[in-house]
Amino acid sequence: MVHMLTKTPIINDISFGPLQLDSGETIDKVTLRYEIAGPKSAPVVLVCHALTGNHHTIGTDSSPGWWSGLIGRKKYIDTERFQVITFNVLGGCDGSTGPASINPATDEPYRTSFPNITIRDMVRAQFMALQKLEISRLAAVTGGSLGGMQVLEWGLLYPAFVDKLIVLAATPTFSDYGIAFNHIAASSIKADPNWNKGNYDSNHSLKGLELARMIGMVTYRSSALFNKRFDREKKGKTYDVTSYLDYQGEKLTHRFDPNSYLYLLEAMNNHDVSFHRSEWKKAIQNIQCPVLAISYEKDLVYEPPIINELAEAIPNSTYYHIHTDFGHDGFLTEFHKWGNIVFDFLNESQS
Repeated sequence: MVHMLTKTPIINDISFGPLQLDSGETIDKVTLRYEIAGPKSAPVVLVCHALTGNHHTIGTDSSPGWWSGLIGRKKYIDTERFQVITFNVLGGCDGSTGPASINPATDEPYRTSFPNITIRDMVRAQFMALQKLEISRLAAVTGGSLGGMQVLEWGLLYPAFVDKLIVLAATPTFSDYGIAFNHIAASSIKADPNWNKGNYDSNHSLKGLELARMIGMVTYRSSALFNKRFDREKKGKTYDVTSYLDYQGEKLTHRFDPNSYLYLLEAMNNHDVSFHRSEWKKAIQNIQCPVLAISYEKDLVYEPPIINELAEAIPNSTYYHIHTDFGHDGFLTEFHKWGNIVFDFLNESQS
């Protein structure tokens, strides 16, 4: 499988199977959509995306990816030095096998008949895809939030396959506070009269998903940021902050499947590196490679003290805390504050 250096990343699909899941069920054929850029002979960096992210990490000049400020030619993760690949996760809705995919047994979308998935299932699927792509080693795996959960599992499931881990805004277990917010988001989707137990009309957006997105936007950012940005400004009788949330909610419904959102929320809720292993502080010591862990100020869900504890429990780790008003979403912005930390860690000992 040959990948050449191009200015525009390549988008493709890779299929493989069967994949046995933690639930005991099996998906006979899995397809993952991916973006890849960089020279074929370069060390490979795998990027794992967050809840509403996708494989469009770098993107193009006309349609920048969600991490285009961090990754690209001459950027903090330089696609002239590294080959960078991102998969749309198993359970996603942007080309990868998930609830919106066609079930070959019925020729209908899986919807809620799609099997339950875990973070580990996502990582196993990515590992199988990389093998199919003839990528035999990773220079690094990086990601934030749901992506950071995957990074930790990469270090535990395939310790000999990965040289470095970069964990951003993620903890070894998902917090009760995070589960609480996810429950509110999931309940808003299921309470929508058009949800119809997951058999909604795909031609119509769900207000419940819009509300779930609004909940996420408030959860992932800080009150300081909202107050600074909106300052109680109005247009007519409508506060700017409410218009912003309405816009973000409606925007997501045009690109994200509600069932997929629910499946990924549940995978987040169940994230626990100690599951079927020892207590997390002992389990995490099985990570063999160097780890960079970064937390962000005012992160409500993935609390910085826990990320610091995570780093302290890993034998070969480095921890940084970034001061920001963006809260959890700090890993998606203000790259000037922490991009050089990633650059230095990634390029250390690289020839």
